[in-house]
Amino acid sequence: MNSLTMLAAIAAAFVVAGFVKGMIGLGLPTVGIGLLGLVMTPAQAAAILIVPSLVTNVWQCLGGGLVALTRRLWPLLAGICLGTLLGVLWLPSGGSAQAPVWLGTALVVYAALGLFKVNLTVPARAETGIGLLAGVMTGIITVATGVFVLPAVPYINALHIERDRLVQALGLSFTASTITLAIALSHAGEIGTSVIGPSLAGLVAAILGMGLGQIVRGMVKPETFRVVFCLGLLALGVHLALSGLM
Repeated sequence: MNSLTMLAAIAAAFVVAGFVKGMIGLGLPTVGIGLLGLVMTPAQAAAILIVPSLVTNVWQCLGGGLVALTRRLWPLLAGICLGTLLGVLWLPSGGSAQAPVWLGTALVVYAALGLFKVNLTVPARAETGIGLLAGVMTGIITVATGVFVLPAVPYINALHIERDRLVQALGLSFTASTITLAIALSHAGEIGTSVIGPSLAGLVAAILGMGLGQIVRGMVKPETFRVVFCLGLLALGVHLALSGLM
């Protein structure tokens, strides 16, 4: 695949990923890594994802009540940092032949949680311990797959935070994961000047996709889109996992 074709594939992947984020408020890294994983290694895809993900997630986490929210989520955020460090030390690099299997499995689990509407509750007295554990697991899975939604997103949902604060909390978690993933990828030598062009193209495409997604969100029932999205993610995850086993 020549450079122009690759750039077009990257832009197309981020338009779709941005569209999903515009529709349902999350999914940019999950869809972006999943689609890019079809034409490159998860580590390469994650490196390209850093700039578009960081910009959109910082914007998402800004707003009133950020300090109070950070105080509540500090175990999760600390766990993400610790888990990322452990992942760098323990797991094979993103160029490993097993990387697509890790990524595919993460996507299948994420899609299944969405399809079955898993609704958990975390008792207030257990938030510190469970939040730290969820963060560590998220960090390890992030290094292995480039996807940082599991189990952070189910954990945050289980806190039953008010809707606007929930979106902000997701942005805060994603920002922490993006920054720590960038540090891990830099340490592994996956981030260099060669990703600047693709990252900027991805950022522009993601913003365009988000705008389209926000427009369509007012025209399509969110529940219908959620089901179709999860089924598509499930199929993509199965494809990646099987391809990594062959």
